[in-house]
Amino acid sequence: MFDLAVFGSLFLTLFVIMDPPGITPIFLALTAGRPAKVQKRMAFQAVCVAGGVIVLFGLLGHQILDYLHVSVPALMIAGGLLLLLIALDLLTGKTDEPKQTKDVNVALVPLGMPLLAGPGAIVSVILAVQKADSVTTQVSVWAAILAIHVVLWLTMRYSLLIIRVIKDGGVVLVTRLAGMMLSAIAVQQIINGVLQVIEGA
Repeated sequence: MFDLAVFGSLFLTLFVIMDPPGITPIFLALTAGRPAKVQKRMAFQAVCVAGGVIVLFGLLGHQILDYLHVSVPALMIAGGLLLLLIALDLLTGKTDEPKQTKDVNVALVPLGMPLLAGPGAIVSVILAVQKADSVTTQVSVWAAILAIHVVLWLTMRYSLLIIRVIKDGGVVLVTRLAGMMLSAIAVQQIINGVLQVIEGA
């Protein structure tokens, strides 16, 4: 009742796309200045949001996109633009201003979506579920989805230990680095979407 090859393939794909190690500095930057208890809760909320979005699109992805008349490349470009706006805030230090973030739950946007449950992860899950033509492969696909979300939660949950080591000055540095990485991810996502549009034209 379990296909290790299917599980391993999807888990590795989602690991590369959702990038648990790479999410650590971005998570630390977006939740900086909040109490540790709140940060831990945000880590759990972000994973729950991402999981909910992934499950929703895994079950109804094609129907949702068809109903909205939205193509996968359009989804990728939109997600890339949203990430780019967030990256610019990190680079310019706007997230350091309490009144801009104190009432905003960054666990929902951008952490949960589109950072974790981005277009790449959504498309990968839609295709994997579509190709799973037996109970064994279906179980393996959903097990891989569950496993990557557990890894994501553990990574963010225990990344809080890093704060104790790097202190406030290190958090500022991490914030700037996270902004650079996030802007690169966003631009690449936009490029990939544009290339798919050109190829499909």
